[in-house]
Amino acid sequence: MKVLHKSILGVNVNILNMDTTIAQFDEWRNVQSKVYICVAPAHSIMECVNDPALLPIFNEADLVTPDGMAIVWLLQLKGYKETRRVYGPDLLMAACQHGANKNWKHFFYGGEPGVARNLSDKLQHQIPNLQITGTCSPPFGRPTSIEENALLNMLNQSGADFLWVGMSSPWQEIWMHENRDRIRIPVMVGVGAAFDFLSGSKKQAPKWIQRIGMEWLYRLIKEPKRLWPRYKQYPRFVWLSLKELLSESQLTNDQKCHR
Repeated sequence: MKVLHKSILGVNVNILNMDTTIAQFDEWRNVQSKVYICVAPAHSIMECVNDPALLPIFNEADLVTPDGMAIVWLLQLKGYKETRRVYGPDLLMAACQHGANKNWKHFFYGGEPGVARNLSDKLQHQIPNLQITGTCSPPFGRPTSIEENALLNMLNQSGADFLWVGMSSPWQEIWMHENRDRIRIPVMVGVGAAFDFLSGSKKQAPKWIQRIGMEWLYRLIKEPKRLWPRYKQYPRFVWLSLKELLSESQLTNDQKCHR
């Protein structure tokens, strides 16, 4: 299935909704592909703007979802009205629910100690027939080669179809990119704080706050010290995105005039 994409400040974000994303997962799982998926809120876009070395990591991903409402609105303004938010926690839940009766097997990797295990217990209680083949909360810091090989062996022997990676961005994207050829699990998805929210270890913003694009402010109020360095980039993101949007609009008008 060919999925369109559009550049936002150099990052190719796919034109998606939840149904088309899950349909793509179905296809990849059935043919045992080896792919990795990034979710892209505004701060991930700005990480790529600030560190160009990250750009190929996102643009070589097999899918980049519009994770934040700002990204959805920008894509809609660029003419892709069908775009909807494909948010990490919602994507994880949708895949678990969709695959529960299709023999999909999942592995949860990341999070603080115990969070992935708690998430597994909670989802298996909520979703009948859900198969989770393992969880792992890796120690902080770069593993030794022996630890890394042991981890890869554990993942490759898990029998999972989907590896859900719950680290902070951009570390989860770097990790998936570095290990895509070493991990035999067909589909890897970086979902950031999804483990924390879905396990209940951190409170998620109410749905109405998510819908109006203010989840970032809710999270900043909850964790100002940790998240201020991330979200202070947002005014610059808005400015650069509006400049890009106006430039593209002007180019389109010029092309129409020369026909």
